[in-house]
Amino acid sequence: GRDYDPFIQSHKSLSRKDMDQSQQITAALKQFLKEKNVTYAMLAQKIRLSEASVKRLFSTSAFTLKRLAQICDALELDIYTLAKMARGSSEKSVELSLPQEKALAQDIKLLTLFHLLLHDWGFKDICNEFAITDAEGIKLLAKLDRLKLIELMPNNRVRMLCPQRFTWRADGPVREKFQPMAMAEYLAGNFAPKSDLLRLEARELSSASMAIIKRKLERIAVEFNELAEIDSSLAIAKRESVGMVLAIRPWVFSIVSALK
Repeated sequence: GRDYDPFIQSHKSLSRKDMDQSQQITAALKQFLKEKNVTYAMLAQKIRLSEASVKRLFSTSAFTLKRLAQICDALELDIYTLAKMARGSSEKSVELSLPQEKALAQDIKLLTLFHLLLHDWGFKDICNEFAITDAEGIKLLAKLDRLKLIELMPNNRVRMLCPQRFTWRADGPVREKFQPMAMAEYLAGNFAPKSDLLRLEARELSSASMAIIKRKLERIAVEFNELAEIDSSLAIAKRESVGMVLAIRPWVFSIVSALK
């Protein structure tokens, strides 16, 4: 068949089988907006849509070719440059440096502050909600600034210097120190059948089917973060901290393996 070109399409939204490409395009657009300091509200004004509509477009990656061209025109961005950026963004996984992770792993308040700032909490809100005084918080902000994780600005405002979505190092200090504790605590909690979801399925799959399921889980993780980015503009009182665990690995229940 022909090589796939994500832009030689009808004006219909990209189909389900093209979701990987459309998500890469969305990620590239978001990165471009961030680099140019263009907010969703500013883009919405340029293309004469509501801010909520623009956020929904970026959440679902449901761009028509016509809408994508309109956005690129508004941003003075060549559509083929965007395609090149999208291809490049899909090839690399972003991680913090090892010294940055070590510093965060060694100070729980520093890690908490970084996590909240990363997810659009204001400094005042953090100090009001958590056991962090203004003076202590300012010292922590200065430390994050020295670590090049944020740029500290007047009135304790910050500009994040790391991408909102990054991957903790698989064998890094943060995962090593906190992941076993977090997983055990999460799974030991009470799940309400009507509002929560906890399922364990155990079947036999081929390696090809395992790979398919893994890709689907990764897409769910992307959607989870997209929705969180949309909701980050809401007041703190209207948001609830939610934990989601996605996992798949070869596994046999011990009571079954004991019978072998």
